[in-house]
Amino acid sequence: MTLTPTRRAQHFPTPDPHPRPAPGRMGWLRVIETLDPETRHQDILRITAGYEFPWDYKRSLEFALFRTYCVPSISELLARTGEFEHRPQKRYDDTALLMGELVEHGYDSERGRDSLRNINRMHGRYGISNDDMLYVLSTFVYDPVDWIDRYGWRRLHPHERLASYHFYRQVGIRMGIKDIPGSYQDFHTFKMDYERDNFVYSDDNHRIGTYTLHLFQSWYPRVVAGPVASAVYALVDDRMSAAFGFPSGSPRVKAVAEAGLRARSSVVRRLPKRRTSRGAGDPNNRTYPGYPVGYCPLDLGTGTH
Repeated sequence: MTLTPTRRAQHFPTPDPHPRPAPGRMGWLRVIETLDPETRHQDILRITAGYEFPWDYKRSLEFALFRTYCVPSISELLARTGEFEHRPQKRYDDTALLMGELVEHGYDSERGRDSLRNINRMHGRYGISNDDMLYVLSTFVYDPVDWIDRYGWRRLHPHERLASYHFYRQVGIRMGIKDIPGSYQDFHTFKMDYERDNFVYSDDNHRIGTYTLHLFQSWYPRVVAGPVASAVYALVDDRMSAAFGFPSGSPRVKAVAEAGLRARSSVVRRLPKRRTSRGAGDPNNRTYPGYPVGYCPLDLGTGTH
């Protein structure tokens, strides 16, 4: 695995706040085809996450964060801070909303800079290794790609894949992360190698994984807590199950869960294209009612509320 030195931050146009789709159900895809994924990655990712796949993008990031807790050094830090034990919903909302701000408004916009300032402030309180930071960044690139290819209403265009890499590479540079691989393929190789070497069981993994599972269950009526757990066990891969010390998922439950996700996508495929972005505000967040109305990114994060 060869890593290349991180380049200095480059500045690109902030995403168009009022993009116009081409006619037809594939109108946004036609716009994406015309955009350069290196220089216009902010526009492309905003369309993908805010217009085309807002529900899938949020679900995939939930599982991306879940995935990072399979690394003992990451779960040990989370267990030590107590955030997941005492305020799991707030930590989830902080992460989802701050990343949503970056995607919706751009990392160099006023709200984007405030979001990054807040993220860097929170991370700066702890001794997080560069490799751990780099790995978490990689999950934001590739886990949504994998999820949408598997369960989305259409497959991603190559421009969308490259845009995700270029977007988060620039975010990583602004977070002070070093040695970000210099291509989409090299970063993916880093992710796969890192998981192979670092996904091992620990008690902290199990503890943080269980807190997160309980958080997922809390979003639904108590009567379905068991089926929710069964679905989570079925949807995580074998390496994750072993690292968490979770029971192996049922193949039958996995087939049912995936059939449900694909059935949802078949319905979405027949709906008109979305004309309003759903990338900035998450109505399902429990910590900041009505966000972003009345809030700014600096209101989020540990040490607030």
